[in-house]
Amino acid sequence: MTARVNEVPSGRGAAWLAEAFGLFRREPLTWVGLCTGWLVLYFLLVRVPYVGPVVGNLLQPVFFGSFAIAAWKQSAGERVTIGDLFGGFRRNVRALVNIGFVSMLAQLAALFLMRALGLPTWPENQEFDLVAYVDMLQPYVWVLAAGFTLLTLASGALWFAPQLIVFHGLSTSHAIRWSVYAALSNFGAMMVYGALLVLALMFAWVPLGLGLVVMIPVMVISTYTGYRDVFERPAGG
Repeated sequence: MTARVNEVPSGRGAAWLAEAFGLFRREPLTWVGLCTGWLVLYFLLVRVPYVGPVVGNLLQPVFFGSFAIAAWKQSAGERVTIGDLFGGFRRNVRALVNIGFVSMLAQLAALFLMRALGLPTWPENQEFDLVAYVDMLQPYVWVLAAGFTLLTLASGALWFAPQLIVFHGLSTSHAIRWSVYAALSNFGAMMVYGALLVLALMFAWVPLGLGLVVMIPVMVISTYTGYRDVFERPAGG
């Protein structure tokens, strides 16, 4: 199957979050349940020594494919169920896992970049002290910014890939190419969306992180509403 990219105004980045909230508001308990299940499974996996963190990260695009399918079902008037958490496992799961592998390579590249630029690590013979480590990192804020920038660019490049795989049946390489093209073609909307999402997640931490009960589901749904705007809306619509 082929894909077509719409170039949308920058302001549509805010609309992706607004439309995601609209979907969440119609079935809040189900979406909270889906996100809770996803996070519980992830944290259980990362507790498994050695292989758990790797498997957990490889499966992230599979779950985001599941969220996209669930949001599409809801947009089509169907009910979302907890079983939809595993919808991505029935849609070209190998290609989705490959996206997870590419994402892990980007994370390792960011880590190697920061180490190469001189980012210090905590001495192995000392008990870890978070406050002291933060103080140690203060002269290296620019190094952290470089690593964060690389991760942000990689995330933006891969942002639409899981949705392209589950809805268009694209291979990993084709999904990445279309995702990069879509992100570059809609750079303004992506910037607005990303900035608002970061701000919303920051505010959601106050107080006690209670706002994350809403913002995490809105975030995962917005990966579909953004995809829908860029790939599914009629041109000029």
